[in-house]
Amino acid sequence: MTIIEAIKEVLKSEPKGLSSAEIYQRIIDQNLYQFGAKNPVGVVNGEIRRHCIGLDFPTAYPVKHFAIAGKEGKKLKFIVCENNKSGKTIKQSQNIIDENTEFLPEEKIANAIDEHLQQIKQQLLDNIMSNHPDFFEQLVVELLLKMGYGYDKKSGIVTGGSHDNGIDGIISEDKLGLDLIYIQAKRYSNTNKVGRKELQAFIGAMGHIQKGVFITTSSYTKEALTFAIQQQQKSVKLIDGESLTDYMVKYGIGVESVKTFNIYKINSDYFRE
Repeated sequence: MTIIEAIKEVLKSEPKGLSSAEIYQRIIDQNLYQFGAKNPVGVVNGEIRRHCIGLDFPTAYPVKHFAIAGKEGKKLKFIVCENNKSGKTIKQSQNIIDENTEFLPEEKIANAIDEHLQQIKQQLLDNIMSNHPDFFEQLVVELLLKMGYGYDKKSGIVTGGSHDNGIDGIISEDKLGLDLIYIQAKRYSNTNKVGRKELQAFIGAMGHIQKGVFITTSSYTKEALTFAIQQQQKSVKLIDGESLTDYMVKYGIGVESVKTFNIYKINSDYFRE
């Protein structure tokens, strides 16, 4: 019998769920599995969390056997989850997980990385806002080129200025300039959302050009989002501050990697006879 099978055997008769420590004790009492680890409760907790609905981290498995039933103090209680179904939704489980302190080391690393990225993204926005608007226009052209738009690294230009006619940048998709992408960049504070009027002005300035990208450091009003979706003659993509900084991190614009960490998990196939 495997650890997973032993855990499921214990939980079959516990519809209200048990904590990892309680599950371990039942396994020992029923002589279902012999542990050789120094921290057997940690082994049980690890196996459950890696196979639990609502827990997503680098070493978690796609096949789920367990679900979160609730909490007792600071300890989660788990139940068997047949066919990935349980009484708790993933959102409900997440509310419990966020208050839980029984995280595995790899979960702590993943959470720390998420927090680190949020801080980096905020720093990126802060640095953009502290620079001149011309800098932002150059940044968005560079970013789109890095993302693969344009026929080469020099196929984008900044057209911003007092006579830019509502277009801040242009990227040519071919050497003859037959297929162009127009760009509008708005360096707004997070409380200043881009509205429908700004999008209408941008689309009007595009003229006969079919492709456009509107990028802002803030976000868009519902009316602006609806207006962009309803466009049939033009293909206009909207990028807000959240997506902008996601792309900047992904494509290495304004950031650099300092150190890389590896997270390991056991290769079960290697140990199968």
